[in-house]
Amino acid sequence: MSEPTNLLTDVLSFFQPVQDYLSDYPYVKALTILLVALMLARLSVVIVGRVMGTIAAKTRVNWDDMAVLLLRRPVFWSVVLGGGLLALLPLGLPKLALGVAQSIVVSLLIFLWSGFVLRMTRIALRAMSANAQENAMVRPQTRPLFENLSVIVVLVLAIYFIFQAWNIDMTAWLASAGIIGIAIGFAAKDTLANLFSGVFILADAPYKIGDYVVLDSGERGKVTHIGIRSTRLLTRDDVEVTIPNAIMGNTRVKNESGGPHVKHRIRVKVGVAYGTDIDKVRAILEQIAAEDMYVCEDPEPRVRFRSFGASGLDFELLGWIDDPELRGRALDALNTTVYKQFMAEDIEIPYSKHDLYIKEAP
Repeated sequence: MSEPTNLLTDVLSFFQPVQDYLSDYPYVKALTILLVALMLARLSVVIVGRVMGTIAAKTRVNWDDMAVLLLRRPVFWSVVLGGGLLALLPLGLPKLALGVAQSIVVSLLIFLWSGFVLRMTRIALRAMSANAQENAMVRPQTRPLFENLSVIVVLVLAIYFIFQAWNIDMTAWLASAGIIGIAIGFAAKDTLANLFSGVFILADAPYKIGDYVVLDSGERGKVTHIGIRSTRLLTRDDVEVTIPNAIMGNTRVKNESGGPHVKHRIRVKVGVAYGTDIDKVRAILEQIAAEDMYVCEDPEPRVRFRSFGASGLDFELLGWIDDPELRGRALDALNTTVYKQFMAEDIEIPYSKHDLYIKEAP
């Protein structure tokens, strides 16, 4: 232990004349400390990049490589801000001014590292959700919930540490926040209902971004955003509908993209006149479905003879399409082909007819 101590003493003794010279020029000394801090900041970035980059290169995941890139900025500015704070000491500033400067530097560091933690949390959650198993806690459906919770946690901790940096007693603030919270709870009960419903929707995941859903009110569209307060749907008219989560949580939502796969089943109802060869009708409908560009081969399309209608025989062509978004185009193509084929085969499509009997002339 004596050799390292002697070496450190020799190094300090070597720089002692420089320190004695700079003590007579406080501004030069402050500038020197600041320049040294800049050089150390550059060196720290290089060391962190190489050491952490080497460790990240040996792992199987990719998100840690992005972490190394994101880590450079907070490390650099932490060293610079720390050096700037040390550079103020030789200037002989009042104690109050030094305290304010220290609080400002600590606040900036809190903002800096809070942003880093938020970005890293978002990257880690996305990586976890992309490789998640079916029963994993972090999945694409629940990822927005954890992202929002991480924002809240980091924000609360950042505010707490900033208060501590400025030596502000939080007891009175917490008491005031409790009273204000009760008042806000009564005044903004609808907003709070949306917030809680948003949390439950994100946790339960009845639908996810990209799903096609149909509401009881008739709105049908693709889910483009699931937030804490509201859910947004993009309809087929390219109109974005914003629905409060309290409504989404208390209404019946039909998820057309849910189930074991994204494929969506469509139904083409058609009637033929009594006396028509039903085997011929079945063969024509099956051929139309097999040749249609939108209908999937697996599961294979089917034809069902549903009922004896009031005016004709009711058939239904059942087929699967790759995405619910294609439903309108698929139905249009199938209805057009069915009508043309029935006309070519001289198959009558019945319509309602009424006979009028006149008992006596007016």
